[in-house]
Amino acid sequence: MNQQRETAGQRIVVGVDGSPSSKRALRWAKCQAALTGAAIEAVIAWQYPAAAGGYGWMLAPADDMDFEGVAAKALADSIADCVDSASPVQLTTTVREGNAAEVLLDCAKGADLLVVGSRGHGGFVGALLGSVSQHCAHHATCPLVIIRDGSGH
Repeated sequence: MNQQRETAGQRIVVGVDGSPSSKRALRWAKCQAALTGAAIEAVIAWQYPAAAGGYGWMLAPADDMDFEGVAAKALADSIADCVDSASPVQLTTTVREGNAAEVLLDCAKGADLLVVGSRGHGGFVGALLGSVSQHCAHHATCPLVIIRDGSGH
């Protein structure tokens, strides 16, 4: 599910994984897009889980699990929670297999802004920045906004 990217005007890429932090990032991006006239590309990445085995790392049995479908639903649910259907902000979605940070960085090439939550699903509670936001902070080729998780307020 990869919709055509907006080529004219400003583009804001926002990482969404269904976590509260990523939903705050999506809401912030929506407000920023409304102020600037930018389009939003909401991006979610998914990967097949790995499991430790006798011969090192191998794919865990996935049975009939539709990982891409689960990711697409998490993205759609997040958008439904955060973006009013009557909003004038143009929004496209990207669901892509791969490492979340690398997928976001790839999607953000040529973007005006990349927005991520400070912590998504995964990591540990004491982390100041999640691994995805930290990786993006070091490697983004466009301006980056990291939205705090808000748990300290």
